[in-house]
Amino acid sequence: MSGVLGVAVLGAGHMGADHIRRLDRVVSGARVLGVADPDAGRAEDAVAGIDGASAHTDVAGALDAPGVAAVLIASPGPAHEEALLACLARGLPVLCEKPMVPDSAGALRVVEAEARLGRRLAQIGFMRRYDAGYRQLKSLLDDGRMGRPLMLHCTHRNVASPPGFTSAMLINSSVSHEIDAARWLLGQELTAVTVLRPRSSADAPEGLLDPQFVVFETAEGALVDVEVFVNCGFGYQVRCEAVCEAGSARIGDEHAMRVTARGAEGREVPRDYLVRFADAYDREVQSWVDATRQGRVTGPSAWDGYAASVVAEAGVRALESGARMAVDLAPRPRLYAGPGH
Repeated sequence: MSGVLGVAVLGAGHMGADHIRRLDRVVSGARVLGVADPDAGRAEDAVAGIDGASAHTDVAGALDAPGVAAVLIASPGPAHEEALLACLARGLPVLCEKPMVPDSAGALRVVEAEARLGRRLAQIGFMRRYDAGYRQLKSLLDDGRMGRPLMLHCTHRNVASPPGFTSAMLINSSVSHEIDAARWLLGQELTAVTVLRPRSSADAPEGLLDPQFVVFETAEGALVDVEVFVNCGFGYQVRCEAVCEAGSARIGDEHAMRVTARGAEGREVPRDYLVRFADAYDREVQSWVDATRQGRVTGPSAWDGYAASVVAEAGVRALESGARMAVDLAPRPRLYAGPGH
């Protein structure tokens, strides 16, 4: 594929609008040609000022817009399966925000549809794989100089949860990033999950189990723990520490400006993920555009999206039952490499 990549963006909400801005103003080699959103006014606003871009209220209209050669899906998770299958049916390369499909049965249908094609078209938006700190940690672990990884300690905090956020969403929405990051960093599948529930914060909405402490077991005997706290009040904070046989390494402490004034020193805390991971999103989308123009798919696969859905479902069952839950993955098609690739 040569020339500028024509992209249709599905979803013009918070995430979609940011990706439309990114494709229009930041990323090279691509242009937005169509936007679909059920809210016609929001779709029109999203394409305002972008020459040649059309607004649609239906997915098919955007996919079939003249010049569209690739698709970025940023609509709500329940709409992803239908959109992904439509892209695969048209042979369109697609970058789909996580969750690929919220339920594992639907995610497996996407995997099977792509496997039948015999070639990868879908990349899933686990943007932490493109964050500078995570990439540095991945390189260190792959190098092996600190011995085998034994544990990952992870922290995931948000200022406040949005309206309608449920206890299950702490796992299948927030912790889904740690699920993929752990699989990628360690190169291992997650095999079991346990969720511990400390008393809820006074700032959590009534009925929301927040924070939670999630423990994953891996295929090679490592442990991964995640403190997820979505109403911490002070900012958006993501950290990860790898503890290995001969050393440890931690990322996420210094991703902010340090200020000294009036006899005190402090560090800014980002307010949301679009600020904390802005560079990662830019790098992710640019990498996707570059690979797509070369006829390649290089990022997280549909199998990674499926695995994340299965692990998250096991996590929700563990949350609800208080018991350790095993993770049961379907056989992996030959099309897909392992979790560390």
